[in-house]
Formats: sequence, structure tokens, C-alpha cells
Amino acid sequence: MKISAETLAALPAEARVIIEELQQAHAKETGLLREQIRLLQAKLFGPKSEKRPVDSEIEQLLLFDLPEAGEDQEPEEKTEVKGHSRKKAGRRPLPVDLPRVEVVHDLDEADKICGCGCRLSRIGEEVSEQLDVIPARIQVVRNIRPKYACKQCDGVKDDGPTVKIAPVPPAILPKSLATAGLLAFILISKFVDHLPFYRQEKQFARLGVDLSRTLMSNWTIKAAEACIPLLNLLEEEVLEGNCINIDETPVQVLKESGRDPTTKSYMWVFRRGDPEKTILIYQYHPTRGSRVPKEFLGNYAGCVQTDGYAGYDFLDAKPEVLHLGCLAHARRKFDDIIKAQGKKRKTGSADIGLAYIRKLYQLEREYKKAKLTPEEIYRARQEQAKPVLDNFKEWLDTKVLQTPPKNLLGKAVTYCLNQWPRLIAYLEDGSLKPDNNLVENAIRPFAVGRKNWLFAGNPKGAEASAAIYSLIETAKANGIEPYSYLRHIFEALPVAQSLEDYEAMLPWNVKLKSN
Repeated sequence: MKISAETLAALPAEARVIIEELQQAHAKETGLLREQIRLLQAKLFGPKSEKRPVDSEIEQLLLFDLPEAGEDQEPEEKTEVKGHSRKKAGRRPLPVDLPRVEVVHDLDEADKICGCGCRLSRIGEEVSEQLDVIPARIQVVRNIRPKYACKQCDGVKDDGPTVKIAPVPPAILPKSLATAGLLAFILISKFVDHLPFYRQEKQFARLGVDLSRTLMSNWTIKAAEACIPLLNLLEEEVLEGNCINIDETPVQVLKESGRDPTTKSYMWVFRRGDPEKTILIYQYHPTRGSRVPKEFLGNYAGCVQTDGYAGYDFLDAKPEVLHLGCLAHARRKFDDIIKAQGKKRKTGSADIGLAYIRKLYQLEREYKKAKLTPEEIYRARQEQAKPVLDNFKEWLDTKVLQTPPKNLLGKAVTYCLNQWPRLIAYLEDGSLKPDNNLVENAIRPFAVGRKNWLFAGNPKGAEASAAIYSLIETAKANGIEPYSYLRHIFEALPVAQSLEDYEAMLPWNVKLKSN
């Protein structure tokens, strides 16, 4: 309720002070709530891209805030526009490795006679190509094993005739009607093309085959169990890398003992970060607690990159681990401020914060374009990125004293300061990245699939999904077509006996069709 100036003046001094303090607190709280509402509306209905143009007003403001504005300012870069060639209009040629079916469209014999009475001679041809699709064709593989017996021994031996027959071919799913090809097709359809089993059930029904979703789910669990030795090798390889990226995302599991079906569980992703050998390990866990990364990492010594979630704080106490933060998360905090301000906003502190981070990413793009080695990147970061970070830190230290901690700007500044040792840790090694985007990108296929199949029926199904995602995404990360890879390992696993046999199935050791 708004109190008039006359009423307020008639009150005792003590009451006026209390009312004014309450009004100020109410206005402050209302401002915070409105800010949060605008941010929520922007996230729901606004553009998803974090790219923002730098207009002239922002550029003028940055002249007084960015470190390059003083005596050390670099000369303005000039872009030379060279002549360029346009791409030829028209559609791209179809792949040469696709089978061709030739259909000749010839003239009738009567039309091959000229008006003068002479027969026309063929002088060439015009060829155009169209793309045709033949729906999936299912075939039945009949495994025939001839039986042999010795007629001369028939009735002579007490134990009857001697009968010989070839052994049953080893299969990843013994006594099942699924071949390695069918199993790979079903798993790729779900975990790459995001088709839930109930949709696949309908597809198979249209082809005249009865494959229930329950049967396909059981096959997935058994296939994942058969892949455990291979997954163990992949986990060992992750722990031998010089950097591990970690992230997690919610997943709903319905039939979990002692838990409500609506309770959040989590899919964790551990990524080997060095580019020579990319590996992605997915693990299902009912908890988001720090116990999960602790158990996975064990006595690991090296670099670990995460977001700012408190469950990773234990890494800061491990001297053998260099804990890296995520600069992209810091950027999103400032980007949220701009989203919450709406279209009629004025240039302000959020733009300055984003400008510092934008400059750091601009440097990273330049290093990548120049194809610098890790050693060269390390030296370049010390000379170029470190001064930007030092000025950014100085600006944050000033801003934290001027900004209320509960509004979006205060939260963004506080986040950066709390994460500062992790945010600058990438300066210590040229092979490290400033953000955790690579493992976040690895979570996207799972997140897209989750929108389609919504939940896992039980923990075994969630664990099987994690195993199959690990194999598929690791194959993709190493440039291997995932269907070819799954089919290959499903054929090789039943006959594998030694460590060398399993190592031969690792993605970088197989020669298959590339993506």
C-alpha cells in the first residue's frame, strides 16, 4: 500500500524511518523479481544464440575498460578484400559410391527416321541422375548345419552311431534371432536417430516382423553386458590421458528401488580431453554427489575440467590435479543479464564483462587459425591472454564492491571471482581449453534422445543405455560410422579370447567406414 506524503509527515520520526526502509527493501526485492521474470521470459521465448553484435555505443564504452585502450593498444587490423569465385549454381553431384541403375529412354524406331527418309545416327547422349530410395529390406539368415554319421558303426557301438555336426556359430546374443546387423540397426535407431523402441516396434510391424519393445530392451541390456570388457579398456584409456572433462545431466528412471519415479537420477559423462585419442564414457548413477567423480578418478593425476557445481570442489584439495573451470559458464552469467534487460536496454557492465571474455575467445580463434602448437599457444597466452585476464580481474574486484550480490550482475561477478583460479588455469598448458564445451557437446545427443524416449524403465536399462552411448559417441568422435562399428564389435566380441583381441576392437585400432 502506498502512503501519501501528508500521512507520512504526520507520523512519528521513528515510524517514518521504518516505513521508508520497508519501502526501499520492497522496491529492491521487486526489482530482483522483475529481473528474474524477464530472464525466464527471454530463455523461454527469446533467441538461444549467445552471439551478440557489438554496436558503436558498446565499442565507445569499451575504449575505457579494455586493457588494449592505453599505450599498449595494438594497431587496427585492416582486412584486405580479395577477389573471390562464386560457387556454381545447381545441386551437388550424388556420391560416386552409390549403386547406379541405368534406365534408357530411347526414341521409337519410327521416330529414328529423318524426314528425308534416312535413318538417324546416334551422336551422343544426355544423362541426368535422380536419387531413389528402397525401403528397409529384411532377410532371414538360415544357419544350416549338416549332420554326419558312420553307417558302418550304426548298431555296432553300444552308444549308438557316431554323429558329427558343425558347432553353433558364436553370437553376441546366443539362441537369439538377432544377428549382429539387426542388433546394431536397432541400437543406432534408438541412440543415434532417437527412435524409442515402441516406434521401432511399429516400423518392424509394417515390414511384417513382430519385434516387441520388451524384446528389444532385453537385447540392449544383454549386448551392453557383453561389451563390458571393451568398456573397461576405454575407461582405463580415459584415466591415462592428460585431461578429463566431466559433466552430468538429469535422467528419469521409473522402477528404481526405494525411490520415487519422479526423483532425478543422472547420466555422467567423462571425456578424455587430449585430441590424439578422444574417448567418451557415460555412466548412470542415481546421485549427483561428488562420490561419482571421486570413484571414477581414483588416484588420477592430471587436469580435470568441470563447471562450477559444488560437487567438484574436492578436486581443489588434490595437489596432483589441476582443476580447470569453464569460461563459457562465466560468459552465460553476463549474457543472462542482457537477456533480462530486454530490447530497450542500455549499454552497461554486462557488456564490459562480455567484452573481456569475447577478447579471450577471439585470441583462441586466432591461435587455431594460425595452427599453433601447444608450446606456441602457451607462449601466446602468456603474452596476450594473461593481460586481458589481469584487467578483467581488476574490473571484477572493483565491481563486486559496487553491485548488490543478489541481482544478476552481482551473481555473475561473484561467480567469476569464486571460480577465478579455475578460470585462469588453462593458461598453464597450451593443449588445454578455456571451457568445458567439448563434454557439454557430448551430452547433447543424450539430451535430444531424452526428449523422445523421456525416461528409462529401470536402472539396468539406464546402465545399458550408458554403455551403448559410450561406444557410439566414442566411435563418432574418432571419425567412425557408428553402425559399422557396432556391427563390427558385435561380430568380434563372441570370438574374443585375449587382451589383444579386445584391444583390436578399440576405435582407433579398427579400419572402418568414416563418418
